[in-house]
This record gives sequence, C-alpha cells and structure tokens, in this order.
Amino acid sequence: MAMGRLGVEETLEALNAALGPGGPVWFKETRARHLRVRDFFAPRRALRARFGDGQVPERVVHAIACLQGPGVAPVLRCVPTPTGLALQLQRSAVFERVLGAVAAYAAPSAIAAPGRRVVLHCPALRGGPGALRLSQLRAVLVADHLARALRAHGVSVRQVPAVRDPHMSTFLQQLRVDWPVPSERTANEALRSRAHAKLTSAGDSGALFPGALGSVRLKELVDECGHTASYDPNLDSCLVTEDLLSVLAELQEAVQHQLEESSPGMAAAPDTGAEGYLVVHVVSCEEEFQQQKLDLLWRKLDDQAPLRQKHLVCGPVKVAGVPGTLTAPEYYELRHAQVCKASALKHGRDLAQDPAWTEIFMVLSVAAIKFEMLSTAPQSQGTKSGTFVMYNCARLATLFEGYECSMEQGLYPTFPPVSSLDFSQLHDEGEWLLLFNSVLPFPDLLSHTAALACTAPGLHITARTEMVCKFLVQLSMDFSSYYNRVHILGEPRPHLFGQMFARLQLLRAVREVLHTGLAMLGLPPLSHI
Repeated sequence: MAMGRLGVEETLEALNAALGPGGPVWFKETRARHLRVRDFFAPRRALRARFGDGQVPERVVHAIACLQGPGVAPVLRCVPTPTGLALQLQRSAVFERVLGAVAAYAAPSAIAAPGRRVVLHCPALRGGPGALRLSQLRAVLVADHLARALRAHGVSVRQVPAVRDPHMSTFLQQLRVDWPVPSERTANEALRSRAHAKLTSAGDSGALFPGALGSVRLKELVDECGHTASYDPNLDSCLVTEDLLSVLAELQEAVQHQLEESSPGMAAAPDTGAEGYLVVHVVSCEEEFQQQKLDLLWRKLDDQAPLRQKHLVCGPVKVAGVPGTLTAPEYYELRHAQVCKASALKHGRDLAQDPAWTEIFMVLSVAAIKFEMLSTAPQSQGTKSGTFVMYNCARLATLFEGYECSMEQGLYPTFPPVSSLDFSQLHDEGEWLLLFNSVLPFPDLLSHTAALACTAPGLHITARTEMVCKFLVQLSMDFSSYYNRVHILGEPRPHLFGQMFARLQLLRAVREVLHTGLAMLGLPPLSHI
C-alpha cells in the first residue's frame, strides 16, 4: 500500500466512486457520540438516489470494505444499518500513518499551480491609524490573513498600498500585520495624460474644487459590464484627482512588477499579462461604492488593467458596551486593558508593568482582536475566543517542558523513534477526536482557506478566512477536554512509557497543527500565560 499522506477528501472521493455514478453520498462524522461507532456515514435517504430501495448490493459493500488507493484511509469495516452505511477505519493504522509523518499534515494538501498571481488591495491602509474604523480594521486583518494563506499555498501575492504613514506602520507591527512599506513614489504621468484625454472628450471639467482634474463618466462602462457584474446602478461619474491617479498608478505598478518577476528565464504561461492576474480589493462596507468607482476608472484609463477585479466586502463591526465611533487604536487599548485585568485576577497581582509579561499581553490582545474579527465570515460579526486558544497553546508548551525537565532528572527516558511506538495503545475517544477532526483534515482546511472563486461571475468574491479561527477554537476545546481528563505524563514506570510516548506523539502533531494555524494569523505560540 502507498505510504503517502492520508486525506479526508481523497477518502470521501473514493467512497463515493465505489457506489457508482451520481452525486456525493458519504460524509465525515465529527461528533464524539457518532465517532464511537463510525467514522464515515452514507444516509439511507441519499443512498436511494443511487439504489432505488436504498439497499446497497453486497458486492458494493464488500468493495468498500476493501477500498484502497492514494490518500485513502485504511478501512476496517463497512456495515449496513437501518439508517444507512456505517464505515469505520483501521484506527491504529491511521494513527501510525499520520503520527509517523507529522510535518506532512501541517501543510496544504496541494500547492497551487505555478504562475498564480494575486494583487491584494486594501484601501483602508492609505491613512493614519487614528482614522481607522473597526470595519476597516477587519478589512486589514482579512487581507493580511488572506495573503498568508495564499502564500502558504504557493501563490505569488503583491500587497497594495505600501504603508506611508509611520504611525500606521507602527500600529500594524503592533497588530502583527505583515504589510509592505514604500521604497519610492510611483509615477503616474501616463495615467494623467490618459485622464486628461478622457476629461477633454467628456467636456465635464467645469466647476471643480481645487486639486480636481475633472470628471470622467462611468455610466457607459457600467452598462457595458451588464447586470451580472453587480456594479452599483447609481454609479455615474468619478471626480478625478491627483491622489486618485496615484492610487491607480500604484495598482498598475503592482501588476507590472509581478509580470516582470514571474518565472524569469522560463516560457510565458498562456495567461501571462495583466489579464492573467486576479486583483482583489478588500474593503469595508462603507468603502465599497468608492472602490467600485476606482475599479471602473482603472478600466477606463488603462487598456492593460486586469480584467479580473473582484471585491471582498467586509461587514460592519459592533463591540458591545462601547460607542460606535471607537477607532482601531482605541479598540486595541480596550482589549489590552481587559487582558491585563483578567491576568491580574488570575495571578492575584498586576503584571502590566512587568517587562517579562509585556510581550505576552500584547500577543493576547492581538489574538483576542483577530479571533473576534476573523472567526466568522467577513460579512458577519465575530466572537471572542483568541485568549482561550492561546491559553491552550501555553498548556501544550508546559506539558512538553514538563516532560523535558523530568527526562533531564532521569525520571523518563529519551523520546524513542516514532517508528517504534505502539499506537494501538491510543484507544481513548478524545485521542481519536484530536487526530480525526484536527490533524488529519488540517491540510485540506489550509487549501480551502486559500481558495478564491476567481472565475465566478459578478463583481464580488467570498473568502473562507474564518475557517482557521473556527478550527483552532474547536481544536482547543477538544484538547482542553482531553487534557483535563487524561493524565499524560504518568508515573515513571517502564510499563507505562509506551502509552505515554504514543500520547506525546499525538500531542506533538496537535502542537504542530496549532502553531501552523496561529502562523496563518500572524500569531506566535506562547509558552506560558
């Protein structure tokens, strides 16, 4: 049997194919009470679409029980039940395959095809932090997370704009947002000349405020794009200013820069050129109308403007008990004060002025903000759970630190080769829950996070930026439940070491997955809280 990485999606695909032509029938179980008896399930109602009476022929059931293939998890049994087909995996074999190659499960299941290029544009970063509204902060965090997910997936990403305000740059560092700073100003002479030509032909250059170059009509372009493009029907004209041309010049330069750097010395891909790029404008709901204007103006003034421009719109943010006018820096200070207060209650003293805790409180504050902003889809309101995830990250660190200290004292032997471990000793339901719901599906989750429906019709695009946060919260809940119930570092007796090391290897995998997930959010792991 091939010893490559096992995959949930590969297993589901093979299970559905084994039933013959038709839509998907099988699904993966996630709830603990169902996982006590089965790992995958095909409901009888869905089976009736394949088999008239819902009765699966015995030969098909037998074929499923013997299923093998690349990425397919080994099957123990497939049993018809009154409600459908129940399938259970060879769990000790799955433990062995997964925990023997932990690093493979902390990476995307598939790297993107070479040449994929994305320009991420977040207009909220053009000002200073004091003017940053919470909905704009969410757009910034979504753009940063999306950039990390795309790069992890092998996509070439260019971020715009370069942050010119030094206070904004400092604030982004505080939030652990990785965004470029400018190297030089981008010239916009060509765009200015094209704009003047359009203005002259439009004849709309009268009665303008100082600094405005004129007005360009966009209505014809909106009509040309059609209703399926979903541009606002109220878009009529756009007032062109030097600042607006600078924005377009920077976007233009970002596309050109990637065109020049992609695949040096290699033959050009079929989609090489501006039309081969995807430009994603990540905006707050308040900025959407203005960004649509900018999108159309770019198309109007630049024949080489990318044809694929998508808008990822982030919904409003409401923080309970505070005024709606709260700015992003004020929001950070609010969460930081709450973290410090909670720590003082836990430890019985104020640690806010202790240098050893300064960095920890900053990370906890940022984690609280990012999980609140990113734990739901960009259009929805989030929840507070970042500190809980970081707390369990620290518990894992403490566990392994405890093992290392005990080993140095001679209480435990050194960690044996993974190939020598007996994973059949992992029979607690919490152990299977951690492997089957967290470690095994993590590569697929990373790939879904980086998936953008760039070929779908319409102006707007969705991104699954909430997936990592939701996953880490559930992982932390499952780990916390297991850790509170099972004593990992048992008494230093040789006959207990086998199970202890098998459990530690499982939690090594959990730790790798947790750290990778946090890295997708720009958060470092904590060793104590």
